[in-house]
Amino acid sequence: MSLTDQLKKQLFLQAQRIVPQHQLSRVVGKVAASENPIVKNIAIQAFKSKYQIDLSIAQQKNALAYKSFNEFFTRGLQQGVREVDANVHSIVSPADGMISQIGNIVEGEVFQAKGQHFSVEQLVADPQLAEPFRNGQFATVYLSPKDYHRVHMPFAGTLTETLYVPGELFSVNQVTAENVPSLFARNERMVCLFDTEIGRMAVVLVGAMIVAGIETVATGKVKPTGRLELQKHQLALAKGDELGRFYLGSTAIVLFEPNAMHWDAQFKAESVVNMGERLGVIG
Repeated sequence: MSLTDQLKKQLFLQAQRIVPQHQLSRVVGKVAASENPIVKNIAIQAFKSKYQIDLSIAQQKNALAYKSFNEFFTRGLQQGVREVDANVHSIVSPADGMISQIGNIVEGEVFQAKGQHFSVEQLVADPQLAEPFRNGQFATVYLSPKDYHRVHMPFAGTLTETLYVPGELFSVNQVTAENVPSLFARNERMVCLFDTEIGRMAVVLVGAMIVAGIETVATGKVKPTGRLELQKHQLALAKGDELGRFYLGSTAIVLFEPNAMHWDAQFKAESVVNMGERLGVIG
């Protein structure tokens, strides 16, 4: 890495700590929710151009037909674009994106990036709810700004609890993953817990800088309160059903119990995946 690149990285990391994360995110959230034609059209066009958004696979292909930037960002895909692996034994990717890390949870520790780990207890924010995953399996999927931003079920199950966890809003990318300790266990997040035929499963939706909201099918759009909020549910969801969505990009982390499943060998850090693509198999 050149001296210039090192300086840019250090400035970026320093800015993460200086910028008023929540205030900035809420301001961006108001702009993103605006239905003012001038505001939303400028935002959509600028974003579409910068990230080369492919609307050919979207249900609504006219960018300016969306009522707000949020509606554009959380756009649905046309039917048949993402097929969910039909094998009853398969575990599928919960989202379009890139695998950040995938593998075993070792004595409660989840690998974040080189030199960085976090505990599953920190991530789930409840020792009792975290315990089943202590020596289980995890996969972390990063959703970049250009990706489809709905999160789907990796395996069929019954949603039993959601736990909103307040936290910081660091940006989520390779630089922060390698340099911010316990990044995913520090950021604001929604922990979704399930009973499945192979035991407990969790899908954790992690917020990030200017992620102006997280929404789930059980809770609606999350309203940050600054405190832990546990809700009980009994909602059965099939593999591939929509679980939630991000209002601007972030990360989804999937957790399974020990010996419940295993990941397919070809998947590793930086593998590109699509929602519904097989990542592993039960047993």
